[in-house]
Amino acid sequence: MYKWDKLKFIEQNGVVAVVRKIDPTVVMEVTEAIVEGGIKVLEVTVDSEDSFNTIRRLKEKYNTSILVGAGTVLDKETAKQAIEANADFIFSPILDIDTIQLTNRYGRISIPGVYTPTEIVQAYSAGADILKVFPATKLGPGYFKDMRGPLPHIPLMPTGGVSLENMTEFLNNGAVAVGIGSALFDKKLIDNRDFDQITEIARQYVEKFNEVKA
Repeated sequence: MYKWDKLKFIEQNGVVAVVRKIDPTVVMEVTEAIVEGGIKVLEVTVDSEDSFNTIRRLKEKYNTSILVGAGTVLDKETAKQAIEANADFIFSPILDIDTIQLTNRYGRISIPGVYTPTEIVQAYSAGADILKVFPATKLGPGYFKDMRGPLPHIPLMPTGGVSLENMTEFLNNGAVAVGIGSALFDKKLIDNRDFDQITEIARQYVEKFNEVKA
């Protein structure tokens, strides 16, 4: 799958699951549960234990049927490690030009974190593919509508505080996709190994996205 096909894949599927600090002994079962629920884009944060191995294992298991990337990447060295683990994309909570350029050099999708219009333009000009507005709920869905005026050509996605209750408003205001973290991965459900309920929650997010984009 080429880079542009992967970008289209993200926008078509729209729900990015943020897999952060899940116990390595159960992370595969948890991710399998959300994939069963229809989520096809997974971000494994590099501050998670054994994160690069998790990325590698998920890509070996699912190949091109899902996209798996690395999140919370702060520098180009970490991005290179993630790419060597076969990450499809690199998510950052910050704007780091070196990380964007290295990610592009290896043909992977670059999604840096931005907050202001200036950062949005700087990141896009440096070669970012999608801009992660973080933390999104501090700015609200209206921010995305405001940015569509002067910057309609730049794809934005919210991360941080996005839930079933507010994701429709973010999407209707111009977000191309949404990043879902703690709202998707309920700690109690994980501790209880209630994978069926995790699958059901994932399915609700996918259905909500499809309803909005229909």
